[in-house]
Amino acid sequence: MIAVFKPAPMAISIERYEKMAAAGVLTRDDRVELIEGEILEMAPIGTRHGSVAGRLVKRLILAVGDAAIVRTANPVNLEAFSQPQPDLVLLRPRADDYVDSRPGPQDVLLLIEVSDTTLDFDQGRKRSLYAAAGIREYWVIDVNDRRVVAYSDPQGGNFRGIVEYGFEDALAPQAIPRVRIVVKELFVDSGKR
Repeated sequence: MIAVFKPAPMAISIERYEKMAAAGVLTRDDRVELIEGEILEMAPIGTRHGSVAGRLVKRLILAVGDAAIVRTANPVNLEAFSQPQPDLVLLRPRADDYVDSRPGPQDVLLLIEVSDTTLDFDQGRKRSLYAAAGIREYWVIDVNDRRVVAYSDPQGGNFRGIVEYGFEDALAPQAIPRVRIVVKELFVDSGKR
């Protein structure tokens, strides 16, 4: 009997992905991230996305102080084949400030995606990826509907806790409950929606 070979996509590991970047195959101009072994192109950052992310970064940096490290658009290693670059992440403080290695799920206090054109992806594939990795808390800021969906309690590849916060509501990271974010303060009312 002759063996039959079925061609299949090759999963790219984090190690190979980082070697591609070091060799210049991937450059800083390539807006990509590694998700489950696939190199995916990231959506361009629009003005509303940038505004919301900027306002949130400012509030978080001022509010968390030394209780966490605030990072923007920096990679997080989830497993051997996924290195997403979330819009914002709160990390456990670490003496080396993560210079010796990238953060992993055990280091993440809160992971946030600001979503305008990628809402289905952020609430679908990325949510499943983050839950499977054991990310404790994940927020999706829905720029279009001016709301935040907070996911928590990852178990069995899903988040058991899901709470939606509207425009007038406030929420706080579970790891740092004294940090209060009011949803409407993330948005500038330009008269357009």
